[in-house]
Amino acid sequence: MTSEIRSHINDTIGSLPRPDPTLPNHVLDMFSLKGKVASITGSATGIGYEVATAYAQAGADIALWYYSKFTPESDAEAQAERIRKATGVTVRIYSCEITSSAEVEATINQQEADFGTIDIFVANAGIPWVAGPMIDAKGDNDWHKVISVDLDGVYYCAKNVGKIFRKNGKGSFIITGSMSGHIVNVPQLQAAYNAAKAACIHLGKSLAVEWAGFARVNSVSPGYIKTEISDFLSVDIKSKWWQLTPVGREGLPKELVGAYLYLASDASTYTTGSDIRVDGGYCLP
Repeated sequence: MTSEIRSHINDTIGSLPRPDPTLPNHVLDMFSLKGKVASITGSATGIGYEVATAYAQAGADIALWYYSKFTPESDAEAQAERIRKATGVTVRIYSCEITSSAEVEATINQQEADFGTIDIFVANAGIPWVAGPMIDAKGDNDWHKVISVDLDGVYYCAKNVGKIFRKNGKGSFIITGSMSGHIVNVPQLQAAYNAAKAACIHLGKSLAVEWAGFARVNSVSPGYIKTEISDFLSVDIKSKWWQLTPVGREGLPKELVGAYLYLASDASTYTTGSDIRVDGGYCLP
């Protein structure tokens, strides 16, 4: 860490050292989210839904985000009701266009009003690149769409929930990155997606320094996971994935939730600026 960064952190949090956190004595209690509010974008399906379910099982109340153009309100409400019945926590649904700064701000402000606070935020919403070789894409719309959802959406969320964290003096911001932010995938060609996810991971590290005095910022980088985001790809392409992944298969969304729970909980109070790869060994040298 450079002297300039150390100087910024000292200016942000004041005289060192800061007080130690008060932690539970039992290890399982460190992973409890009871009394906390978690907001998860893209949580009506896929990875986001499994994370929301896991957080609810750990005791958190849930703000579940969905996009009405992709997920009907009735489907989002049905997902929320499943979590409510299974866990007994409060779950509210919020429709939001993640690429709209104004909508994201309004949604986060509404969640704070409804729940009283936000303690944990998972910036998870994302879309794949489906246009093939970048130079063959017709126009620039495909590029801008991926960057707008996968990167700009994270920025809008961070900008607004970060203000709540700063006001409260605490919070955990978790970005869904990707192993594609670390390596270049084959055989599919997805330069825009790779670039967006690499930017997300580095944004998380940068915010970890910027927010050092009041919140933690980390990311989780999944490998190939069985979700709707890859349904458009052929079995031939996926068979190549299985060959290149040491464990020989795609992961299940539930196999990611341990990393997200760790980063949300008091078990990770000394973890910030980190990226946890859950990729079946794909990124190993």
